[in-house]
Amino acid sequence: MQVHTCIFERVGDDAVFRALADPTRRALLDRLRERNGQTLGELCGPLAMARQSATQHLGVLEAANLITTVRRGREKLHYLNPVPLWDIAERWIERFERPRLRALSAIKHRAEEDTMADRPSYVYVTYIESSPERVWEALTDPGLTAQYWGHSNVSDWQAGSPWEHRRVDGSGIADVTGTVLESVPPRRLTMTFGAPGEAPPGGPSKVTFDIEPYHEIVRLTVTHVNLADGDALEAASAGWPAVCANLKSLLETGHVLPRAPWEMHAELRAAQMARNDPRPPGPQAGTAPGK
Repeated sequence: MQVHTCIFERVGDDAVFRALADPTRRALLDRLRERNGQTLGELCGPLAMARQSATQHLGVLEAANLITTVRRGREKLHYLNPVPLWDIAERWIERFERPRLRALSAIKHRAEEDTMADRPSYVYVTYIESSPERVWEALTDPGLTAQYWGHSNVSDWQAGSPWEHRRVDGSGIADVTGTVLESVPPRRLTMTFGAPGEAPPGGPSKVTFDIEPYHEIVRLTVTHVNLADGDALEAASAGWPAVCANLKSLLETGHVLPRAPWEMHAELRAAQMARNDPRPPGPQAGTAPGK
C-alpha cells in the first residue's frame, strides 16, 4: 500500500483558501467527511460530474493538502486530511474566540437535536444471497420493483432527479414521490420519501439503502429518518420488513413469496391508497409506506 508522505506538511494558507473557494471542491470534501476512502468514481457519481473535472478538482485539493490518497490494488482511494483546516483554525480562532464559539455551537446543536428528537426514525437490516449489483438493480428497475413491491420505482436515479413509486394498475398514480439525494451504484441510494403534494411542516422523510458486501452475501440496511409521527413510524415498521422479505425471496429463489407479506397490514395499505387516489372509491392496488 502506497501512502502519500506529505500528509502533515504545512501548506500555505492561500492554497487552502483557494481550494475551499469553489463549491464543487467543498462538496467533494463533504462527501469524504461523510465517508472517507472513496474512489474517483464514487466521488463524482452523485455530483453528476465528469471524471476529468473531478480529477482536476481533486488535484487542487491534494495540492492544498486537504486530501491524501492511498493505492489499493488498481484503486486510488481519497481521504480527507483535516490538518490544514486545523492549522487555520488554530491561527485565526483558537487563541481568541474558541470558548465563545464553542458555547454558540453547543447551543446550535442542542436546538437542532431538540427539533429532530420529536421525529422518529426506523432502521431495518437484512442479509441476501446475491451481489450488490443485483440488489441495486432490484431497487431501481421498474419491472423488478413491480414484482416484489407491487409498485414501479421510476427515475433516472441521478442525484437531484425526481423519482416516483407508481401503481401497476395502469392508472399512473404515484403513491410515493421524492428526490434522489445520493446515488452511488451499487452501494448507496438516498431519496426523500413522501406522499405527492406539499411537504409536511417538518420536511419530507428520507430513506437510505446501504448495500454492503458481507463475505459471499450482501447486507442491505434500510434507514428511514424524519418520519412525521408515530403513525408514520408504525407504517414504516410494517412496510419495510414486508418489502425486504419479498425482495430477498425474489433474488434468492427467482420468485416472490406466495402471499404478499404486507397483506397482514391491509388497513395501512388501504388508507394510503385512499389518500393518494383522486378516483371514486373502489378496489384498487396500492401500497403503504415502504410497500
